Amino acid sequence: MKYLEDFQVGQVFEFGSYHVTQEEIIEFATKYDPQYFHVDPQAAKDSLFGGLIASGWHTCSIFMRMLVEHFLNEPGNLGSPGIDQVRWHVPVRPGDTLSVRLTIVDITPSRSKPQRGTLTYLQEVFNQNGVLVMSMHGMSMYNRRPQG
Repeated sequence: MKYLEDFQVGQVFEFGSYHVTQEEIIEFATKYDPQYFHVDPQAAKDSLFGGLIASGWHTCSIFMRMLVEHFLNEPGNLGSPGIDQVRWHVPVRPGDTLSVRLTIVDITPSRSKPQRGTLTYLQEVFNQNGVLVMSMHGMSMYNRRPQG
């Protein structure tokens, strides 16, 4: 089990490999973000994107899946109080393969609950060409190492 004290500011974690399909893009968008450039490949060709793209919320969901599988799968993780500054830099397209880089930017022990604290990190998602497609600042609460 990892505790808050097991992390260091500046520590970098890289993980994940997720292949995005056209079918998945359309399925997600049909249910949650049915804008034409997410659900209609023909109409999307005439959009400013020049083709079908994944919803930014779909990209966030893919990121979350990789984060849970590769980073938050520890019993020391207590959940998140939120995220800030979500940015979609470049559209995710059918056939892209995504990966994650997470950089610890702050570690804050709780003043009111001394048995836990918060990690703050920069979360970045890249496509197969190393191009940044999404970034956000996230937080996770973690248990602190028991004393004694």
